[in-house]
Amino acid sequence: MNITKTFSKLAIGLTVSAALSTSAAWAQSAGNYPDQPIKIVVGYSAGGTTDILARTLAKKLNDELGQPVIVENRPGAAGSIGATSVQNADANGYTLYMATVSTHGMNPAVYGDKMTYDPINGFEPISMVAAIPLILIINSNLPFNDVKGLIAYGKQNPGKLNYASSGVGSPVHVGGAMFADAAGIDMVHIPYKGGKLSNTSVLAGDTQMSFATMPAALPLVKGDKVKALAVTTAKRANQLPNVPTIEEAGGLTGYEINTWNALLAPKGTSAAIVNKLNAAVGRAMADPEVAAAFEKAGAIPATSTPAEAAAFINSQITKWNGIIGKLPMKKK
Repeated sequence: MNITKTFSKLAIGLTVSAALSTSAAWAQSAGNYPDQPIKIVVGYSAGGTTDILARTLAKKLNDELGQPVIVENRPGAAGSIGATSVQNADANGYTLYMATVSTHGMNPAVYGDKMTYDPINGFEPISMVAAIPLILIINSNLPFNDVKGLIAYGKQNPGKLNYASSGVGSPVHVGGAMFADAAGIDMVHIPYKGGKLSNTSVLAGDTQMSFATMPAALPLVKGDKVKALAVTTAKRANQLPNVPTIEEAGGLTGYEINTWNALLAPKGTSAAIVNKLNAAVGRAMADPEVAAAFEKAGAIPATSTPAEAAAFINSQITKWNGIIGKLPMKKK
């Protein structure tokens, strides 16, 4: 599945006029909701990609819903700690979760029966929010400047390359495992509690490389603090037009991995509340300032209906179960 094409069908699926025309009816059926602050739980550390996008969305939802929308970081276990807390929260629309390809795509394959939440039956999807490319970044002091040089170094020095990730089972982890498998090299995985920490480790030289999410890594790349060797998308990213794809730079046919975000509520949240939140997300994402902020950060803004979000999540779990099941990744 080409996630870019998938999101092109979902992107900005609600227009401002449509959202405004339906929100009044939904508000009536949702009673006085919301009449208190709303919390969006992020299962990663502050400063990472999901945190950056959640705070941008929350700020606009403050205006759209007339109540404070705050972001709470609950990092750990590739987003599982935060996801579990939201699944177990009251289904009243006041505790939401910013899902990712890790929590609602990869974790079932990585953790198996150790999962502490149900990505399908534990949540009510509200809307897709964004698609996010990854960037292969390396420490500036390494003795190579392109993907082919990295692969050659890895083959000449088996086990001496290490890559940082935002946690076991994260897309950054999977991206590295996919790369090592496709390139036929041995790399050591070093997990951190969040993208900001993993990127900092590459900058400091504690680790050598990472398949970092674009919003978190873009400032480091543009500030010449790390080297960007490639993007993980099928096509080059608009934000970095001179950076090749891994497929073209390394000759790794078919290599592609991206991440994404979706807003979810606990299972059992009423359809009226879900629909009101969906309309609010649609209006927020249609705001030019929000869209520009997402794109500047390296994310592709997107919206969807709740049903479309549910179908997409189901397809992602199936996809990544097939891919990860073939990779030499240790389940923890």
